[in-house]
Amino acid sequence: MYMRRICVFCGSSMGNKEEYKSAAKKVGEYLLDKKIELIYGGANVGLMKIIADEVLNGGVKVIGIMPHMLIEKEVEHKGITELISVETMSERKDLMASMSDGFIAMPGGFGTLDELSEILTHNQLRISDKPIGLLNTEGYYDNLLKFLDDCVAFGFVRVEHRNNIIVSSNIDELVTKMNEYKPIVTKKWIQDIKIESNGG
Repeated sequence: MYMRRICVFCGSSMGNKEEYKSAAKKVGEYLLDKKIELIYGGANVGLMKIIADEVLNGGVKVIGIMPHMLIEKEVEHKGITELISVETMSERKDLMASMSDGFIAMPGGFGTLDELSEILTHNQLRISDKPIGLLNTEGYYDNLLKFLDDCVAFGFVRVEHRNNIIVSSNIDELVTKMNEYKPIVTKKWIQDIKIESNGG
């Protein structure tokens, strides 16, 4: 598949390494070069701002999705192509999921982790088979990936679901892999956990 719209989850802060800002700029440049529209949280702060500004400056569409409570705090990007106002954070994530062809998580905090976790759960439940990529800048996601490997080792995550996550520190390589993505599926994992839970 070729992704025409990518949703980027990333920090509303800049982080404390220049490499994070540089990676955000490169993501924006890549989306611009490939004419891929950006879906994101709609903010005018942090790494989100860097990516949105880069894409906007080249004339490619940027769609932000933001709850009213954040718009009232005046953190919305007033220059983007379209800002969609929603009631709740849950509604924001639902729209991001439905409007996007794929998802990239960059360095970020609680909000980024929340958005990533939800789309990973959608993937696990086959609610969505859209590709999920981690842009692992400066090893930012190494500990999360180790945690997920431990989840597999301890029997809480199926290896197939873990292997659906695409990882690279290079945006070009990451999106290439995402465009080539075919989900690895576990056809009867829910049946397996029913049996496991009943002493089978």
